[in-house]
Amino acid sequence: TLYGKSLPIKNTVIFGGVSQNAQVNAIRNGVDVLVATPGRLLDLISQGIIKLNQIEILVLDEADRMLDMGFVNDIKKILKKVPEVRQTLFFSATMPKSIRKFANTILNNPKEINVTPVSSTAETIQQSVYFVEKTEKELLLVKLLKDSNDRTLVFTRTKHGANKLVKKLEKSKILSAAIHGNKTQNARQRALNDFKDNKIQVLIATDIAARGIDIDMLSNVINFELPNVPETYVHRIGRTGRAGKEGVARSFCSLEEKKDLKNIERLIGTKIKVEKFNPKSTSKA
Repeated sequence: TLYGKSLPIKNTVIFGGVSQNAQVNAIRNGVDVLVATPGRLLDLISQGIIKLNQIEILVLDEADRMLDMGFVNDIKKILKKVPEVRQTLFFSATMPKSIRKFANTILNNPKEINVTPVSSTAETIQQSVYFVEKTEKELLLVKLLKDSNDRTLVFTRTKHGANKLVKKLEKSKILSAAIHGNKTQNARQRALNDFKDNKIQVLIATDIAARGIDIDMLSNVINFELPNVPETYVHRIGRTGRAGKEGVARSFCSLEEKKDLKNIERLIGTKIKVEKFNPKSTSKA
């Protein structure tokens, strides 16, 4: 039961980037559990379609990324719309100090539950790192992608960086697409479907967009930029080497990122194999 009701429970999901009509119709039919992105939720609240005054449980899923990637103000607006007396849950793969500090301002005597903290990588993943200058990363990426026809998931830190890489790969005649927070839901889904169907070789993603991506038989992951949160590295490369399959995870490390690499190696408890790259032996694409 939920709130004293017998199953089944009515639930629906709302998100931006698509027409709201079907979502509004579902809401007007009555909802027990609502899964929503902050932007579309606030939009429907402003239209008077949704009221949160009877909410009993508020869940922030992927709380670390949601708050770290610019949704803090939206979350604060939503918190003003829900009852003060409620249960609030944070679900998060990582909890950096800055996010923990914010969480403590909106939670009342919270209990923390850790389920197998992320600290290790699968043995089926072959990991390596290239020490390469920022200006040489694009050249190395093109070389690795042209040396292999396998589908490859590439991670960048920023949305601008993802878009820039797509343009670079287009010039090198490598089919790719980017998924990140500025893309509509339809655009992200189309890029993901094209990648799964082998219509494009490369999918370039930011961390917030890549959460929850599950791609069968993905053999290659490349960290074009190292994450500054060590646990994120484990999540990134965990997209390959799944279900007992072997995978390859390569990382590009510039001088400025060596501290991030040390933190990653400290977390996973092992040194990552170093590969060499000589840009002078590679003609620019």
